[in-house]
Amino acid sequence: MVDLHFRIAPIGSLLQKEKGTCAEAKQPIRIMSRASPCGKAMWTGETGQPLKDVMVELLLPPLYWVLVEILENLAYLANASNLVLYLSKFMNFSPSASANIVTNFMGTSFLLALLGGFSSDFFSTYYIYIISATIEFMGLLMLTLQARIPSLRPPICASVNRNTPCKEVASGHTAMLFSGLYLVALGVGGIKGSLPSHGAEQFDENSPQGRKHRSTFFNYYIFSLACGALIAVTFVVWVEDNKGWQWGFGISTVAILSSIAIFLLGSGTYRIKVPTGSPITTIFKVLVAAFSNSLFPKNSIGNVLDTRETPQNSEISEEEEGHGERKAEIQTEVKDLKFIGKATVNNAPYPSLHCTVKQVQDVKIVVQVVPIFMSTVMLNCCLAQLSTFSVQQAATMNTYIGALKVPPASLPIFPVIFTMILAPVYNHIIIPFARAVTKNEMGITHLQRIGTGLFLSIVAMAVAALVEMKRKRVAEQSGLMNSTEPMPITFLWVALQYLFLGSADLFSLAGLMEFFFTEAPLSMRSLATALSWASLAMGYYLSSVIVSIVNHITGRFQRTPWLYGSNLNHYHLERFYWLMCILSGLNFLHYLLWATRYKYRSTKPDDERHQGDNTPSEA
Repeated sequence: MVDLHFRIAPIGSLLQKEKGTCAEAKQPIRIMSRASPCGKAMWTGETGQPLKDVMVELLLPPLYWVLVEILENLAYLANASNLVLYLSKFMNFSPSASANIVTNFMGTSFLLALLGGFSSDFFSTYYIYIISATIEFMGLLMLTLQARIPSLRPPICASVNRNTPCKEVASGHTAMLFSGLYLVALGVGGIKGSLPSHGAEQFDENSPQGRKHRSTFFNYYIFSLACGALIAVTFVVWVEDNKGWQWGFGISTVAILSSIAIFLLGSGTYRIKVPTGSPITTIFKVLVAAFSNSLFPKNSIGNVLDTRETPQNSEISEEEEGHGERKAEIQTEVKDLKFIGKATVNNAPYPSLHCTVKQVQDVKIVVQVVPIFMSTVMLNCCLAQLSTFSVQQAATMNTYIGALKVPPASLPIFPVIFTMILAPVYNHIIIPFARAVTKNEMGITHLQRIGTGLFLSIVAMAVAALVEMKRKRVAEQSGLMNSTEPMPITFLWVALQYLFLGSADLFSLAGLMEFFFTEAPLSMRSLATALSWASLAMGYYLSSVIVSIVNHITGRFQRTPWLYGSNLNHYHLERFYWLMCILSGLNFLHYLLWATRYKYRSTKPDDERHQGDNTPSEA
């Protein structure tokens, strides 16, 4: 067993410049800022080295990451998957209002991953995770108290007619509900923005084996998400439906608290990247400088480009070169986006807008991945339906499998189990076979994997429309259009759309996360990886927007809008699903336009830079 004794430094030391001589810097704990006179060590710890191959092979993925992610996703998804029923049955919101609240809550959770990613790059992934998990714990505790104490929520609606509205929730109850929900959202965003990058940073990207292990990490990260989801949509959802929501929220509260303890137990083995400053500041400065230099072209006449690494540092430390972290940043110059290139002049109009070539190249890379990011929003808009209308569809159907009554919110168990099976198969069978056939290190490229997910989302929406047509036909034939009685049709029909969308999520999310992490500059990796969750957020928001637009337009030409009222059986949900199918098809064509033109920044550099990795660079 390889002995790895990494030590965690206080956050204050991560943000301060090192003091003392270079000899003093060679003590077991090395904390050096980017501006250190003794070099630019990028990592804290006794050796600052990535995880060794032997350790990776024996403990891949590392046990503490798996447990932490399982518990974190359990805490979040246990409530998110069933929240639409809690809001409609216990908080007395209408089906459409409940659906919008859920999509807005989940959208905000994932959008705040950008804040988590930014904070992780500016501080460190280690501390941001701890802070975020604590915030989520406080939000879940608030929701638990509201579900437990009757005076903090409205009386339960006992109407037997689907067309009879229930008593509206009081403003005080609403305030407590939304306070708890959005504290959870803030915590979830911070975790999503820090934990994936924290795990991926442990692997050596300067060796083919390290990059393969990192790819495996992302696959098993999705596997861990599925494990947490499996417990959430089975055991916890059953507890919520049969024992009470206070128990469901309570389990989530204990789960997130346990994840913090487990994360801290693994602290001695972490490799933590030293913060290098705000990536948002760099992006903003480069864009403003480019715009300013375009307005005042006379200031750039005769100027030469500044090719230094950063404005503060031009030295390359022997230690950092030995670790290969500088070599990981070697890249082919991005020759497109000439407007942004105008930021690289020595005599900028304002000294504060001085930018180096490396800073401009970093921003160009980020700008280039934006079209890929935007192309995945529609896929996540489709995924939003799994947490809203699909659950409500299943609630009107026969949810028995033999003698076992399955809660409607447990429907995601089908894609979850499929993901748990497919993730290891994909990693250990499909990818090795693809590598042998394509002679490509990754086997299947990131963009091919994302494209597969987008195509599956088109199929899923078509299947959802056909299933809804069948469900309504059964309701009409059985005379149950206005009844609360379950229809004589099994809810397993709805599982088909869960299966296709779950498969789409497996391909797209892991592909997106690895794509953004691999392509992004070192100083922006947490922020870039958080774009995967931001895409999911925008998908949930877009779902709410599309529902509102559809209701507004259809309400002008019909007596009632497609998606309006308290009775789901009177919705034209099948038309909505067909619309989503068409939009997904157009989005897929849009994705192909950008994906076929994209040039990986790391393909050619990888082939060239690794030839000399065994030769140490001189300081």
